[in-house]
Amino acid sequence: MYSGISEFQAMVKCASHKRVYQSHDLAVDALIEARTRFEYPPAAGPVAVYKCEDCGYYHLTSKGKMDERLEGLLKDGNISRQKQANQWIAKLKKR
Repeated sequence: MYSGISEFQAMVKCASHKRVYQSHDLAVDALIEARTRFEYPPAAGPVAVYKCEDCGYYHLTSKGKMDERLEGLLKDGNISRQKQANQWIAKLKKR
């Protein structure tokens, strides 16, 4: 479950001021999590990850070719279903 920034992210800073992820896989997980938690306008929001030349860690980006794993989850409807589940969870927590 999404809990904000990790201890690692709080310690490591990048000149870009973007969140840092220790590995490509962790960054892709965060990318998918962001797409299930937040509403983005069409053709906006993070779509891929990249390794930063400044800090050597990974960041999310809204530029470039969409990550294959994210693309597959969007096409098969899993992102939409998880987004709906998250909305219901938020509603039930308010009760």
